[in-house]
Amino acid sequence: MLKRLLGILIVSMALSSLSIIVAASDPKDRPGSKDPALFSRMPGFHIFVYTELEFNRYEFWLDGGKKIAVEGHYYEIGYKVNPGIQKPSPLQVNRNYINAAKAIGGQQVGTFRNGWASTVMVAKKDMETWVYINAYNEEYHLTIVEKQLMEQDVTANADTMAKSIKDTGKAAIYGIYFDSGKAEIKPESETALNEIAKLLQANPGLKLYVVGHTDNVGTYEYNMKLSKERADAVVKVLTGKHGIAASRLMACGDGPTAPVASNDTEDGRAKNRRVELVKQ
Repeated sequence: MLKRLLGILIVSMALSSLSIIVAASDPKDRPGSKDPALFSRMPGFHIFVYTELEFNRYEFWLDGGKKIAVEGHYYEIGYKVNPGIQKPSPLQVNRNYINAAKAIGGQQVGTFRNGWASTVMVAKKDMETWVYINAYNEEYHLTIVEKQLMEQDVTANADTMAKSIKDTGKAAIYGIYFDSGKAEIKPESETALNEIAKLLQANPGLKLYVVGHTDNVGTYEYNMKLSKERADAVVKVLTGKHGIAASRLMACGDGPTAPVASNDTEDGRAKNRRVELVKQ
């Protein structure tokens, strides 16, 4: 029966002592293709489009006509209905993926084309998985980005910042966090910002350039603008919340022009995304 055929997608996940194995491959699948880690496919479909990139950037649509740029492990998977299968409607395909995401703590963050397209996000401890579902009459496509959330184990304190500035004229700060493509400082940045404030309070004659840096993903113009906006955000917190005189700080954006590591790897790109304090 159609209702039974179109039951909620099985979610592949490990539950303490129980491991659910989903064997959803199809003989017609494109060689080398596979289903994504979180979801199985709609019954009776095969993969006819498959792209996997170690690192890529994609702008996901959100409600209200907004977009969010997400970077990470990238997949594009296209599924086509097999002959003789009663095909589901595009709305049914979207509802299945939305329900499957919600079943593991995810959320729907966008719906478009009268429910024929949707964006969902599933957040786990160390990763966010963003999925754009775009369905048509006989096929549907998933665009997926697995955004690895880096855990910052070491955050420089005021003393190490002061030493670095004395020895090299600058200090690189990796404990200030922003969402991809945004300039709003995330709450987990508070520790690093407090230490910068301590540095400035302990050295009242110190004046700093607050310099934003990005990796090279995206256009030069985009990254230059973004890095300046992030530096502005840091200065705003230091002057507004911590009472540091605005005359002691100048925000600058260097974008991707001063890397400290290769932009050819994710580890290198992570090192290049930073804020630096440079002595004036």
